[in-house]
Amino acid sequence: MRLVLTADTHVPKRARDLPGPLWAAIEAADVVVHAGDWVDEALLDSMTARSRRLIGVCGNNDGPALRARLPEVARVELDGLRVAVVHETGPRTGREKRCAARFPDVDLLVFGHSHIPWDTEAPGGLRLLNPGSPTDRRSQPHATYLTAEINEGALTEVRRHHLPRP
Repeated sequence: MRLVLTADTHVPKRARDLPGPLWAAIEAADVVVHAGDWVDEALLDSMTARSRRLIGVCGNNDGPALRARLPEVARVELDGLRVAVVHETGPRTGREKRCAARFPDVDLLVFGHSHIPWDTEAPGGLRLLNPGSPTDRRSQPHATYLTAEINEGALTEVRRHHLPRP
């Protein structure tokens, strides 16, 4: 199962649209995960139309219309892998321990908010992934998103993709 992980798209405030390589990855993926801060419902509608399956949550920059359509936390099982998605996890210090306590029954936690790519494992095996942002790199050298594979309950082939500057 092919995954695309993204967050903090901030369309149309930080960019008019998602970069072409990300749209191509979305259209090729089996599942797309968006960890919040969409900003506009039009992007949610476009991603829904262009993806096979979309799992998303609302973020702190998402207004009432998006909050009415998206949960704060999403939980799903994908090919035997237990996944949770949330926008914000708090400060980086202590993140693994805090998230492992909050999501004890999860194998993978996808989160956003910081715009900083993150890939760590908590004690007990919880994998934490933040795809960064494809549109607002802030202090990062590149705008980013992630792809991954799930095979029989195992997360494999996690890859960070750097996007060209607009």
